Amino acid sequence: MKISIIIPTYNAQNYLVALFESFKNQSIKNYELVIIDSSSKDKTVEIAKKYTENIIVIPQSEFDHGGTRTKAAQIAKGEIIVFLTQDALPADVFAIENILKVFEDEDIAAAYGRQLSYKDTNLFGKHLREFNYPDILHVRSKEDINKYGLKTAFLSDSFAAYRKNALKSIGWFKSDLILGEDTYAGAKMILADYKLAYVTDAQVYHSHSYTIWQEFKRYFDIGVFHKCESWILDSFGKAEGEGMKYIKSELNYLFSHGAWYLLPQWFMRNGMKFLGYKLGQKYEKLPKWLIKRLSMHHRWWDNI
Repeated sequence: MKISIIIPTYNAQNYLVALFESFKNQSIKNYELVIIDSSSKDKTVEIAKKYTENIIVIPQSEFDHGGTRTKAAQIAKGEIIVFLTQDALPADVFAIENILKVFEDEDIAAAYGRQLSYKDTNLFGKHLREFNYPDILHVRSKEDINKYGLKTAFLSDSFAAYRKNALKSIGWFKSDLILGEDTYAGAKMILADYKLAYVTDAQVYHSHSYTIWQEFKRYFDIGVFHKCESWILDSFGKAEGEGMKYIKSELNYLFSHGAWYLLPQWFMRNGMKFLGYKLGQKYEKLPKWLIKRLSMHHRWWDNI
């Protein structure tokens, strides 16, 4: 199979050398590397030119989580398209090879790898990675919706691979999404009777130590996404049930690490995430100037 690796970038100079050098050491050698850059103001493009000729530069104002990835995927030559974000780093030399193995099953349309937290990530960020990316491989299909709900369609483009024909068959990633192009694609694929795989031995380092305010903003945007794409919750079930599982798991995680002193922050974080999500779902009732302050992706609203 022909393989293309696509990385959207913006001011990524602090990440790219380590990332590109890790590609050189991967067990998979024959692949096309495509960079789609949103007019970085640093040396991103200059660095990328040392590793690939396939560089697409778009105006920053045109960046779109779904549309930008679609633009690169349509140009790419690979039968399998591997997406990474600029701040993800393969954990070993087999990361790319291992995520590709599952495509021997013709029914699998997409797969995502395991994300490990960087050492300096706070406990809340570490728990998020361990909750969403456990050490249990699975393949899910439409038959799993009743059991796993929204988790059935879970994907993460921080490290995911798609069968190009399957992506094309669902109309690619949707443009003009505030975020969640991976969830959108995963949901479309599941409903089209494809399967999605989670590959535990395909691993990258990727994590964040969000502040409480950043968590609020991210969940506000998730609420906006679920409001705009309400068919996803209609098809897979509401997100609140999974949220309660997460809150309980996070509390147990803090106590298991002796971090009882973080209990007040745990209350504050989860209260703000809940408030952000609910406000995001009601964004149509809020003034635009306020929305832009509450949103993590505030530039998105310039075109709304």
